[in-house]
Amino acid sequence: MTGRAGGVRVGIDVGGTFTDLVALGPRGIRVVKVPSTPAAPAEGLWSAYGAAEFASPPLALIHGTTVATNALLERKGARVVMVVTAGFEDLLELRRQDRAALYDLSRHHPPPLVPRKRVVGLRERMGPHGPVLPLGGDAVADAVARVRALAPEAVGISLLFGFLHPEHERAVAEALRTAMPDIPIVVAHEVVPRVREYERTCTVAAEAFLRPRVGRYVEEVAREAVARGVTAPKVFASNGGALRADLAAVRAASLALSGPAGGVRGAALVGAASGFTDLLTLDMGGTSADASVVRGGEADERTHGEIAGVPLAVPHLVIETVSAGGGSIAWLDSGGALRVGPESAGAVPGPACYGLGGTRPTVTDAYVALGWIPADRPLAGRITIAKDLARAAVGTLAAEAGLDEAACALGIVRVAEATMARALRRVSVQRGVDPSELTLLAFGGAGPLAACALADLLGVPRVLLPPHSGALSALGLAAADEVVEHAAPVHLPAEQWEGAAQTLAVELEQRVLADLPGATVSFVAECRYARQGYELDVPVRRGSAGRVTGDFHDVHERAYGYRDAASGVEVVALRCVGTLRAAAPALSVPRRSMVGVTSRLRIRLEGGLVDAAGYDWEMLHSGQVVAGPAVVEGLSATALIPPGWVGRANKIGAIVVERGDARPD
Repeated sequence: MTGRAGGVRVGIDVGGTFTDLVALGPRGIRVVKVPSTPAAPAEGLWSAYGAAEFASPPLALIHGTTVATNALLERKGARVVMVVTAGFEDLLELRRQDRAALYDLSRHHPPPLVPRKRVVGLRERMGPHGPVLPLGGDAVADAVARVRALAPEAVGISLLFGFLHPEHERAVAEALRTAMPDIPIVVAHEVVPRVREYERTCTVAAEAFLRPRVGRYVEEVAREAVARGVTAPKVFASNGGALRADLAAVRAASLALSGPAGGVRGAALVGAASGFTDLLTLDMGGTSADASVVRGGEADERTHGEIAGVPLAVPHLVIETVSAGGGSIAWLDSGGALRVGPESAGAVPGPACYGLGGTRPTVTDAYVALGWIPADRPLAGRITIAKDLARAAVGTLAAEAGLDEAACALGIVRVAEATMARALRRVSVQRGVDPSELTLLAFGGAGPLAACALADLLGVPRVLLPPHSGALSALGLAAADEVVEHAAPVHLPAEQWEGAAQTLAVELEQRVLADLPGATVSFVAECRYARQGYELDVPVRRGSAGRVTGDFHDVHERAYGYRDAASGVEVVALRCVGTLRAAAPALSVPRRSMVGVTSRLRIRLEGGLVDAAGYDWEMLHSGQVVAGPAVVEGLSATALIPPGWVGRANKIGAIVVERGDARPD
């Protein structure tokens, strides 16, 4: 049971191919899956809601959206004009003077969201200790006139040292809001009060770029909610928490990983319920695959990163996204090498096997051609898998490549797996985490098909395949906490920050509770050794501000393997996080009778055609053994258990898969 007696919490994940709905209530878990409408994402949301046919409005409705993500990927956002300190107009172009790929001189960074011609320099200058060059009225008036002449749809303001001394940013923002009351004005110290001018300015540009589009989407969803008698749905943010619709509309950049973050939340829930709190997660959906890490039951989080080629200084879960989804299209490059993605067949026309007009081979078509996804299986209520269409699409590419059909299909699968393995290594090995100490939790419609192969590539000892795998992101959304976060700069040596901490903590707590009344509040100090380039998060308990130095040494040693007690410690910023906890969902499944093999299949592996046992995922009982080679079919996903691997169903309907031998039921 969740929430109030009789209450139902609903999560809706609006993906590129399918829209998934999960309802959590007194009667357990209910899953609905419908095709997405990429051109009108709000329609997909309400299509799933309507298909669920709720007798009464839910207690809570939380959805993940790709509106912000797609806008960044496609570079389809507002026409933005940036106002920056004079002399720094080229900042977005110069970046950090790093290469897109260290050893590939042909690779280039994507262009900035705001071109140089729409950047306005303002004659002013703040230093770390206050004004260096005062801001005159003529300079403000001139900047306003130049901005208006560029016909912006949104304006961003990011001035040097504005995060410490925001007076100039406030003056310019007030003048612009007076002159252009209908244009969104995004101000750096309001959005991202953090050090690092480049990342701060990029974040402001992204927020201005996204805010009009996200705002329209949120308004459209809220309007339809009113018509249906439903409270405006909350929106899942990149930091793994839900936001009220009105807050989401003005924090557009924080939605860049909305959908993938829901999957990580769902993975953490299922992992904990199965007894595994240290996870390597992979969400293989229709358009992309997302990799992340969960340690101690909590997802890894950071405040700086790059999303869709845009540096963003907003709190977000550590997620690597690659173009290796079920709908990713396979093709040959100019050298004749087999490639997968980044182009996707999407929801329309979709993979060839959907029978909706697609003819180009996708990863899903390869799975179908190999027999890993049985034919004549309905998807999302209306799509039936057609093996002949899948084979025709794969066969066309095979002929072009000079391969037989089976070799081509296996090649497509292995290329996609290699791409996903690289993403999994980036979130684990490259961040000092040993995959052999983790359990790989693979989900999404296609994730359980690739799980064991990926475990072999990474040396992971165990695989966890969750129930309702294809809708796990929606499960994470339905069970999401509400989270609001505010930050303030500090920039003091640790031995001097305690007094400032008390004042800042009160101010930040007031702001958080104004946005989220009744929230439980916690604090995090961002710390570093003096002159270090990046910070680490150090939890700060009430009354413990004076212990931040020792705590930082401990955190640094856990992260990097050493401490430097002789070096001074700086506190760069203080974050206040407010959380309203959702009730933990009941994930247990009904007791089932003993069910053995439900079908016999012929599937193709590297060694050729083999006999495989077929199981119905929804009929597995707790403790049932599934020995490879086997295919497990669920309502939202299919799993492959290869030879040499053995799965055992647990009490929540998940399958724990390990290497070994066992006699099947």
